[in-house]
Amino acid sequence: MLSEPTYIAARIVAPTIEQHFAKHLANARLAGTKKLAVEPEAHIIEAVIDVAFWASLRREEGQSPQISIALLPPEQSAQPLIFGKRLRLTPHNLTKLAPAVESPGIHLGVWYDGDELYVWGTTLVIPYICFVLEVIEPGLLVIKHSRVDGFGKFLNIAVLKGEQIKIIDEGNTSLANCPAFVNSLLGMPLPAFLNSSINVLVELATAMRAHGRGGLVLVVPDDSSAWEGSIIHPLSYPVTPAFTGIADLMEQDPEERTKNFWQEAMRRAIDIVGGFTAVDGATIINRQYELIAFGTKIARSEMSTPVDQIVTTEPVVGGVAEFIHPAQNGGTRHLAAAQFIYDQRDAIALVASQDGHFTIFAWSAHLEMVHAHRIDILLL
Repeated sequence: MLSEPTYIAARIVAPTIEQHFAKHLANARLAGTKKLAVEPEAHIIEAVIDVAFWASLRREEGQSPQISIALLPPEQSAQPLIFGKRLRLTPHNLTKLAPAVESPGIHLGVWYDGDELYVWGTTLVIPYICFVLEVIEPGLLVIKHSRVDGFGKFLNIAVLKGEQIKIIDEGNTSLANCPAFVNSLLGMPLPAFLNSSINVLVELATAMRAHGRGGLVLVVPDDSSAWEGSIIHPLSYPVTPAFTGIADLMEQDPEERTKNFWQEAMRRAIDIVGGFTAVDGATIINRQYELIAFGTKIARSEMSTPVDQIVTTEPVVGGVAEFIHPAQNGGTRHLAAAQFIYDQRDAIALVASQDGHFTIFAWSAHLEMVHAHRIDILLL
């Protein structure tokens, strides 16, 4: 029998998550997508969240658990590792199993028999739009699902931290003119130069956060050199010729992109670029994802004035836009990014802080000011 949940946030959020999966799975079925996950029900979602939350507060040999739970029966996995005896889904069992499944990409497989939830084993492969819950740190849980294209960062649905609940806003990001990159993180259709690639900048953002040193990436037009007016010359570390590892892979036939070797090659190419973001200064890529330079220094354009106000948003339900001075938004990288976008309005800046915060800076033509999108909630 399912235990009565005692984590109130689980009960509050479960119906919303159930509706999310019902909607996305229905749309995928209408589109003819195969290998879809089973639609999770609210009471199951509630129970999984409840157990995971209490497990997150425990310690095993002095370590807090970091766990990824996937809700699926073993037959929906490919080459699963199945325990000889299934284990009840309890905080104690999750805590005991956590050290074995800390590596990225490994999920504890959880399913139910009547009203009994149990852990059946582990899996590296899950169906499309599969419910996944990650225990990040004590009291911090992220509910997400795998993408239909099967590649890259999962789509976050909700973040729970203690009694705080944040639901990702799929409809907008507090303002109507949200940049294409934010749309890609939310799983929306991509316009313009991102149409051919859903995940490149998303994966680059993940790589930037992974090294923990912070970083700044400037995405500049490939048909204009105006951005050079906001960079100190000579460049400290130009890349000549430009590194085209990502661009070359993007030019391959779309059918190739579904194959494991292509996806692994793409991850390696992105990791190469992501590694250079750890070097002090800005990393510059163009809209074809060619690496132009790294370790560059930003300077205010001679034709410009200091940026004195930006608008900040976070893509959560109920989020409110704030109008602030750029100095209130972060440190040196954030100030430099805001000024660069103020001067070069056809560019995008990605800023990773050492504390894990991540912000996209883009020009809002609607508001005629720099728009800072706080998106760390999408990258957990």
